[in-house]
Amino acid sequence: MVDRPKKPSALNPISPGLAPQAQVNITHSNSRVSAVLPTGESIEVLLYGATIISWKDAAGQEKLFLSSKAQLDGTKAVRGGIPLVFPVFGTAPDHAATAALPQHGFARISRWEFLGRSTSESARTTDDGDSSVKLDFGLSPSNLDEESRKKWPYAFGLIYSVTLGREGLTTSMVVRNEGESAWEFQVLMHSYLRVDDISQVSISGLESSSYVDKLTTPISTTTSPSSALTIGSKTDRVYTPAGGPSAPVVVTEGGAKKFSLVRDNLNEVVVWNPWTDAVSMSDFAPADGYKNMICVEAGAVKGWQKLEAGETWEGGQIISL
Repeated sequence: MVDRPKKPSALNPISPGLAPQAQVNITHSNSRVSAVLPTGESIEVLLYGATIISWKDAAGQEKLFLSSKAQLDGTKAVRGGIPLVFPVFGTAPDHAATAALPQHGFARISRWEFLGRSTSESARTTDDGDSSVKLDFGLSPSNLDEESRKKWPYAFGLIYSVTLGREGLTTSMVVRNEGESAWEFQVLMHSYLRVDDISQVSISGLESSSYVDKLTTPISTTTSPSSALTIGSKTDRVYTPAGGPSAPVVVTEGGAKKFSLVRDNLNEVVVWNPWTDAVSMSDFAPADGYKNMICVEAGAVKGWQKLEAGETWEGGQIISL
């Protein structure tokens, strides 16, 4: 699936006289990969699900919400961080190819391979050392358990790239059909963004946009108002922003911009907050943690992406601070 060598022992070469380099380490009995820039920004990626479970700025401030009851031992999908959704968003009982799969598919509950640091694609400055570092992770049928292979018996290859920069975080996915027949998929990056007070949060970039409200019965499609979105109750919506993927979706808190999300080939944005329903979720803690998070999720989940034999699809997001 990939030809990039896996050489964990050579991730951090340091030569006298060179500017400081990003440090990459494999920890927790080879179950996590961490990266730290010379200026202090850091990420930690759990190989189970290739889930980003921590992203901190140079001051050490955490930018992602991770439930204090999140299971990090590979027994279930992680509640928080940035889990990956593939090849189905939610469940799709009417879609034969994915009907038997668990909610949100198998990518978030499979152990990925760490393919190494992309030194040729990591940026460096002359004075302060590395300004970014790019890590690659891979998933193929050989990484899946037997049950998942039976439920989705297609030949595929995924490469997930995580780039930590001084001003933000970039995540991208390459999906390749390695088989001889076509198949369809959906993909989403389920970002749990950390905020201080959800009552002070507004989201712009979704104005006058079509959205599906998954909390209505039956599920309804409508157009959002021309004002920014605020959260005051349980929210579960799939937006197709009118401005397209390149137009920023901005999370503001207390009048100050906190996150800006720009997408590439990911046409939808899911906005989710469980509100007080969080108390009924066994892996969500603290119970009032919904006040400190908002999920703004870039994805291709409205309809299906189809790949013919040998074809490749790419998509990604940039979250800027």
